[in-house]
Parts: sequence; structure tokens; C-alpha cells
Amino acid sequence: MLDSLPHKTVEELNRDVILVEPSSLERLLTSFGYFMPIISGFKRAVQRIAYELCEDCAKHHIKYMEVRYSPHLFSNSLSDPEFAQTPGTFTPHDVVETVNEALARGMKDFDIKVNTILCCMTNRPDWSKEVVNLCKWYKCKGVVGIDLAGQEFEPGKHYDDCEHKQAFREAAKWGIRRTVHAGEIGTSEAVKEALDHMQAERIGHGYHAIDDPELYQRIVKEQVHLETCPISSIMTKACDKDEQKHPLKQFVKDGVNYSINTDDPVVLGNTLTDDYKFAQDMGLSDEDIIRGIFNAVRSSFASDTDKKLMEEELVKVYGQY
Repeated sequence: MLDSLPHKTVEELNRDVILVEPSSLERLLTSFGYFMPIISGFKRAVQRIAYELCEDCAKHHIKYMEVRYSPHLFSNSLSDPEFAQTPGTFTPHDVVETVNEALARGMKDFDIKVNTILCCMTNRPDWSKEVVNLCKWYKCKGVVGIDLAGQEFEPGKHYDDCEHKQAFREAAKWGIRRTVHAGEIGTSEAVKEALDHMQAERIGHGYHAIDDPELYQRIVKEQVHLETCPISSIMTKACDKDEQKHPLKQFVKDGVNYSINTDDPVVLGNTLTDDYKFAQDMGLSDEDIIRGIFNAVRSSFASDTDKKLMEEELVKVYGQY
């Protein structure tokens, strides 16, 4: 089996997976193609990844996390038949069960709270109905939201009743929280469509919302939460390489509801600590970063009780904010 793997060492794998120079979102997504076909379909691999994620986050003093993933990508529908289990025996439903079980162990062992967000993928609208059904099934069992990820959803090229929008309307009806990747490398129109037609409560990245003054003022006024990822935004060329022109600086100045996140540590080789340091290098103060942490808690998809407890803990550390 090992002789058939495309990479013989971790170093060889990292060479192809981790972005070390600014490239593109497409290049970032290409990295998944190097390791997902090997991982998908392997229950023990999925268990280990979920469990060790808790360990890694605990090392950086993260107390609460909302991790997002595509159940279909971890199932054996895409796995290499040489390595995977019998086709159909590790379904998206099984993936969610496996992740939940592993996270439960990780939460206990590393004193961290984790909820999950299940992703629809823009290039696979045929998966979206099952994704929202999984969100409904596990709504009170660790799954707190639904997301749309992958290559950015293009406004105007999809009918109002496309599978993605149907899934998000169903999610809203069932009280499932909603976030959409939009305005990263795409236009401000993608952000507007996510808000108006997918009832998004949070926007993944959202940098180009700033290009539409009317939309931007709406985001400020309605306190739509923007999940910014400073390092990722430079590595995908979503934002100008001149860090002083980064939209996050304007978000801070204008009182936008933002948070600072890692995006994908496997592909970017980063940690949350790295992104905080990067934000400081851009000119954000400690107070700006702390504000983002409070924003993240208040805009999280955790229960009101959990959010209250988390905010009380933050006040003990940082003071009233």
C-alpha cells in the first residue's frame, strides 16, 4: 500500500500541499486533491483528524471552535479503491457520526468545546439536499450550522430554485444557522446574494463587500459578521499584497463585526496565533484583536447559554469589552 502512495514522506506531501507563496484560491483548493482521496473512506483516519484537531487547538489556548467540513468529501464516494473500504459503507451520515464521536473524546481530553458546520460545495449542488438533511438530523447533536464553500458561488448564473438556495431556505426554516463563503475573490454582488437569497448570517471572508458602498453600510448597520482570514487572504491574492491596504483595517476603523480566523491550517501551515501576529504586523492593536475575539463569541452559532459563559470567561481574561 505505501509503495502506491504518491508521496513517500511527510516532507514530500507538505511540498505539494502547503502554500508558501501567494497564489490563488484555485491553487489552495487544488491542495485538497493531494490528500483527500487517500483520507476519504477511512473511518480511523477521520477519527484521528477530528481528535487531533482538538489537541492542536488546545495548544493555542482555543476554548471554543466551530469546525466546518464536507461530509461527502470524507465519505468513500471519492476514495481510492485500493485503500478505501467497500464502496457505500462509509456514507456522509457515517462521517458525521464518526466526527462527532471523535470530537466528543477530544473535547473531554483537551478541555475544549467544539461545534460543527456542514459544508455544501459549490461544484456539487447535488449534495446540498443531503447536507441540509444531515444538519436537521444532528441539529441538537453538535451540528450548529450550514455553509457553502469551494470555488465562489457566482451570482446570476444560478436559478433562484437551485439546490444550494433550496438547502439554505430549508436550513432557515429549521432554525439552522447559516454562513456562506462570498466576496473573497469574487465581487460584492456575491455577498449581497448570500444575504438576500441564502439568508446568510455570517460571511466567510467578505473582503469585497467594501467595493459596494451601499452594501458595505448595510453590513456595518446590520452588524453582519465577517469571518476574516488575514494570512489566507494574501496567499490566495484575495486582497492586495500591500498589507496596509487590507480591508480588515477598514473594517476595524468602521466598526464592522469581524473576527480573525485561520481558514485552513493544513494548506496554509498556519495557526490562529500566526494570524493574530500577522494582523498586528498589519497595524491592528491588541485591543482590535481582542475586539475580534469578543465579536467571534457573540456571533458564534453556540447556544445563548454557552455564549454567555464564554463571554464571562473572556471578561475575566481581558476585562469588560
